[in-house]
Amino acid sequence: MRLGRVDLPGDLLLAPLAEVTNLAFRLMCKKYGASLCFTEMISSEAVVHGNDSSVLRGMTCDEERPFAVQLFGNSPVVVTEAAVVLEDLFHPSIIDINLGCPAPVITNAGCGSALLDSPERVSDMLSTLCEGVDTPVTAKIRVLESPAATLDIAHRLEDAGVCGITVHGRTREQGYSGTADHSYAKLIKEELSIPVIANGDIRDGVSAERVLEYTGCDGLMIGRAAMGDPHVFYRISRYLDDGEVLECGCEQKRDDLLEYLDLLEKFDLSSHINLKSHVQWFTRGLKGSRRMRSEIGYADSRDSIVEFVKIMCEKDFV
Repeated sequence: MRLGRVDLPGDLLLAPLAEVTNLAFRLMCKKYGASLCFTEMISSEAVVHGNDSSVLRGMTCDEERPFAVQLFGNSPVVVTEAAVVLEDLFHPSIIDINLGCPAPVITNAGCGSALLDSPERVSDMLSTLCEGVDTPVTAKIRVLESPAATLDIAHRLEDAGVCGITVHGRTREQGYSGTADHSYAKLIKEELSIPVIANGDIRDGVSAERVLEYTGCDGLMIGRAAMGDPHVFYRISRYLDDGEVLECGCEQKRDDLLEYLDLLEKFDLSSHINLKSHVQWFTRGLKGSRRMRSEIGYADSRDSIVEFVKIMCEKDFV
């Protein structure tokens, strides 16, 4: 798949996930076949005002490239200024704009999926951004109740100069409940000339194949199914390539968890995340995982969590 001038080696992308898609996790997903990984969404206001913790979410390394940063905001000027800062610091392959987050803390500020109710502002913001940066720009949207209104947003994005659109088949009101409706992505793919990526309820090879065949989209974006399971990209790829159904056994999960902990330490990220939550995601389905999660709750420091997990993995999951 090609986004702007960026040639990707495949069509499976890791979604931007708040508090999840740090550099260590993105590298794990990249290892298992994600063709492009997106940072957590970054506040354009925070970047412009010099918030170092927000800026650090764009941190990358050579092994990750190509990679994408995702920004949110509602001011054409501020979003563009922030994009220029991140462009100069990290040289991302793609800059993505969040038009889909349904979280009240984001929408109450007029950002994320709230912007879909202001088509003119969407046009203005994306046109200003595309003219103000050298990096190719994409956008991630949710759907509106009306297919026509959703299609209008998609056309506005294409006219503004974006080189690709990701369509999450849920409305803002749905949040993450219900079932993703991929008929919107199908309609947008039929109407637009730029790549369209489907997102929502893609959990395994069967669902991935079904969505690709139904929508005709150029790629798939995987979000919650990857949390604690970067190996999902490999399993989906194998199924799409030759129909092989693979499982992720306990030994694989153990190895992935230990590698993830090592990467967090390597990039000094452990103190920037909720390590207990991340460990719980990685240990789902493991033998003794309930006991592990319970006992991790009593750990009183990052080092004690890391040490406990390593001991438990060697003791119970070999």
